[in-house]
Formats: sequence, C-alpha cells, structure tokens
Amino acid sequence: MTTPQTTRPPQTTGRVNQKRRTHAAIVAAAAELMLTGGEVTMPKVARAALVAEATAYRYFPDLASLLSEAMADTLPAPGEALAAVADSADPVVRVAAVAEHLARLVLRRQGAVRAMIAATIVRPGSASTRPGLRIGLIDEALRPYAESAGGGRNVKVKETLTQLKRDLSVVMGAEALFSLMDLNGLTPEEAVAGIVRTATTLTRAALVTG
Repeated sequence: MTTPQTTRPPQTTGRVNQKRRTHAAIVAAAAELMLTGGEVTMPKVARAALVAEATAYRYFPDLASLLSEAMADTLPAPGEALAAVADSADPVVRVAAVAEHLARLVLRRQGAVRAMIAATIVRPGSASTRPGLRIGLIDEALRPYAESAGGGRNVKVKETLTQLKRDLSVVMGAEALFSLMDLNGLTPEEAVAGIVRTATTLTRAALVTG
C-alpha cells in the first residue's frame, strides 16, 4: 500500500523560503560590512540587509553569533596561507607565513574582530563562537616538522610542539595585534612585523636552538 505524500501548503513554503532569503541577506550584509574593516553593528547590518533591526535579532540573538556565521564563509583554508612557502618544511619560514597571513586577515576585518572579542570578554561562555583559525594555521605550519621529527611518537618532541603551539596562539592572536596598535602606538604595518618577529623568535628558540 502506497503511503500518500503530504504536500506542504503553498503559503507555508513561501514563508520558509522568505525566512531563508532574509537569513541569507542578513549574513551577506554582515560579511560585506565586515570586509570594509570598519565598525560592524547590528543596526548597520539591518540597514544594509534592508530589514528592521528587530528582524535581525529574531534570526541572530546577538552580533557575535551573526559575525561568527558571516566570517566562517569568508575565511580561507589554512593551505592558502602557506601557498607561497608550500615547498618549504622549515618551521620558522612556515610560521612567519601564517603569522603575517593571520595578522593581515584580522586587519581587513578589524571592526568585526574587535566586536567579537568584546562579546567574549563580556560573556566568556560565548568564546566558542569565535573562529579558531589561528589554531589550524599553527598546526599546518608545524605539520612537516612534526612529521619528520616523530611528533606523534617522540614524547619530548610532542611536549615541545604542544608548548610552542600554546605560545604561538598567544602572540599570533588578534588580541596581540590590537595591543601593539592600541597600547604601543604601532602602525598596522609595524604591528604585523612585530607579530611575525615574535612568532618566528619563539619557533626558532623552541625547534632550532632548543
């Protein structure tokens, strides 16, 4: 016996499609504003998406959750950051490449990144909404060294790499970049250079001279 198929009423289908279009428009507007590097707020996103601010909040409970989804669609894969040094297994060279890549990526999305950091400071439990791009970049940068040095089997190498990754996650973060710019008065280019210099110094000390 064939089970009759249920057909969704046209008006219901229309509402679902409209909700999807509205959701997509809000995310697209946030992504576009984010890539300007300027301040991103929910009112600005709503205006750009041609919806009421209250509507935007119905789809996203806060700005951080919206930015997290919008940012996820614009972030490059870790391999892209290493394209220029793909043939190098030197961990210092590879870390320098990803450190600069991440710093410039943050600068291009500065307003959105600052907003996400602010949200996680006020609500630490929301830290999971921030993309963990730096961790993936660091892992990929150190992968050839880990494989050649037996990082999966050699306990000492594994411990060294674990500590180095933690250290790099501190100095390669957006927080460090903004600290150099806001508290130390460095220009964006000087701040990027400082991030790269610190990351490579740590890597060299841990793996080359350690």
